[in-house]
Amino acid sequence: MKVLTTFKTKAVIKEDMEKSFPKVEFLWKESIDEAEPELHEAEVLITYGVDLTEEHIEKANKLKWIMVVSAGVDDMPLEKVAEKGISVTNARGISAGPMGEYAIAMLLQVERKAKELYEKEKAHEWSRAVKMVEISGKTMLIAGTGAIGQEVARLAKAFRMRTIGISKSGRAKENFDETYTIEELNIQLGNADYVINVLPATTETEKVFGTEQFDAMHNEAIFLNMGRGTTVDEKELIDALKQEKIQHAILDVMEEEPLNEQSPLWSLENTTITPHLSGISRHYQPRGFEIFKKNLDAYLKNEEFPLNQIDARKGY
Repeated sequence: MKVLTTFKTKAVIKEDMEKSFPKVEFLWKESIDEAEPELHEAEVLITYGVDLTEEHIEKANKLKWIMVVSAGVDDMPLEKVAEKGISVTNARGISAGPMGEYAIAMLLQVERKAKELYEKEKAHEWSRAVKMVEISGKTMLIAGTGAIGQEVARLAKAFRMRTIGISKSGRAKENFDETYTIEELNIQLGNADYVINVLPATTETEKVFGTEQFDAMHNEAIFLNMGRGTTVDEKELIDALKQEKIQHAILDVMEEEPLNEQSPLWSLENTTITPHLSGISRHYQPRGFEIFKKNLDAYLKNEEFPLNQIDARKGY
C-alpha cells in the first residue's frame, strides 16, 4: 500500500511512521507538483487540503482515503471526492491550544491598549493616561462549540468570564455556562462583551455575521474571527466598524486571502489584522500525524476510523 504526501514532512515524523508501519510504502513528496506523478498509485493521500483540484482526484485511480492535516476542508474539491467514494479524515482539534491562546492574547492586546503603549514607547512618551480595561468577569460568546471553542471557553474561565456557546444543535458542552442554537445567536449577541467566531465554512454558515448581527452587539463589544472568512460579510463589517457599532474587530481570516492591499480594513484604527496564523505551532505536524497513526492502524485492520472522519457531502 502506498501513502503519498504533498508537503514537507519533518524527518523525525518520517522515521517514526516508517518504523511504526514497516509494511506501508511512504512516498514523501514536498508539494502537489512533486506528488502528481505518483497520484495514480496512491491509496492514501496526506495533504493540507488547499492544493487539491478535481483533476488531481480524477488522476488518483486507486485513492481510497485522504488525510487532511488541517481542521478546514472547505478548499477541497469535496463534490468530486464524494462522487468517487473517497474517505476523508482531518486534524480537527490540533489547533485548539494555540488558537485559544491567540484569542486571549488578542483580547488582552485590545483591552490593555498594547498598540497605544507601543506607540508611546517609540515616541519616548511617559504617559499614565492610557485607559486600560480588565477582561476578568466579562461575558464571552463563542460561535462554534467544538474543540477550539471549548478551549477558548476554558481559558476564559481563568478570567472568571461567563461563557455562552452557539452551535447548530445548541447542545451543552464543557466549559460553557450556557449554550444556544444558531437561530438564537442574535438574541444572545447583546449579552456579550467579546464575540469569538470559530465557525467552519459551510453553506449553512456563509455570512452568518452581517449588519443584523453587528447591530445586535453593544458598541463596546469586541468581535474576533478566527473561524473562516466566508462566515462574515466583510463589507457589512467594515460599515459597522466605520460607524463604531462595535469597539474593535480582530481578524485572522478573510473572505479572500491574502487580504487585498487596498482593503479599508488595513487602515481602520479599530481593527487588528493577522495573516491566518492563529493555529500555527511547531507542534502542528506531530499532533496531526498522531491522529493519522491511529486512523492508519484502524484502516490496515479494516476497521472504522476512530478519529475525525468527515462527510465529504456535508463538508464536516
